[in-house]
Amino acid sequence: MRQPVLAGVDGSESSAAAAHWAAREAALRGVPLRLFHASPPLPGAAVPTAALDRLHQMGDWLLERLVTGLGDRYPDLEVQVGQADDAPAAALLAAAREAGLLVLGTRGTGGFEGLAVGSVALRTAAVAPCPVVLVPHRPGGHPGGLSSAGGTAQVVLGFDGHRPVGEVADFAFSSAEARGARLRVVQAWAFPAESVSSRTLVVTEEDRAMWEDQEVLLLSDALRAWHEKYPRVAVGVDVMLLHPAEALLNAARSADLLVVGRRTEPRAAEGRLGPVTHAVLHHARCPVAVVPHGG
Repeated sequence: MRQPVLAGVDGSESSAAAAHWAAREAALRGVPLRLFHASPPLPGAAVPTAALDRLHQMGDWLLERLVTGLGDRYPDLEVQVGQADDAPAAALLAAAREAGLLVLGTRGTGGFEGLAVGSVALRTAAVAPCPVVLVPHRPGGHPGGLSSAGGTAQVVLGFDGHRPVGEVADFAFSSAEARGARLRVVQAWAFPAESVSSRTLVVTEEDRAMWEDQEVLLLSDALRAWHEKYPRVAVGVDVMLLHPAEALLNAARSADLLVVGRRTEPRAAEGRLGPVTHAVLHHARCPVAVVPHGG
């Protein structure tokens, strides 16, 4: 990734966490960081110029404060800033066309108490042309949603050996390599439909072990190309007899990043998030990367 990391900011604690996460990611990958603020639309057909100027001044102040804080932590990082008058989602999607990665807080200044993921975060994750990372704000946590616990960092990848997706695997492996993290590849599986009918009340341990061994072998074969491409990444695999969302959320409890995919739908202008991605975005406590792919 040689394009800048783009971080959307709006003054919320979640967006501040996203800015710190984005700065660290840009520093690790050796690319610039671009902080971007979109002024919320004001009601009415004719908005006074003084009101727009005031919004721009507030945006300038917010960006300047973030640049100063990040400069103290990452003195060698190139930081750019930008503003737009369009609605936040539209402005971020336009800016993301020239970014390698878009980073947002899970929710901004709008919404209501208890809302896990805001509308802007959901829309950009579903439509953006580049990978999107949504960073939750955890009170008392490390800036940028980073794990404050000791030990080796961990990236979790949701993967399907039956339908391997190169874009998603590349993002996860490169993320683990950049931060010197261990990569945990998780594949959920279910009993073969043709082998378990509504009349089957018991599955023998022998059958379960055989099916699970088959899944492990399939996953190992599917990952071989990435083992060769990223030889420095330590990889562990987990094959879980669980719903995919449950398997990923269990695996990501102590992770620094969870990586999932989003299939692009050319015929659907608004894009869509699959049920597994939607579930992990609402329930994961770590940053979640949503990587678009055409597979």
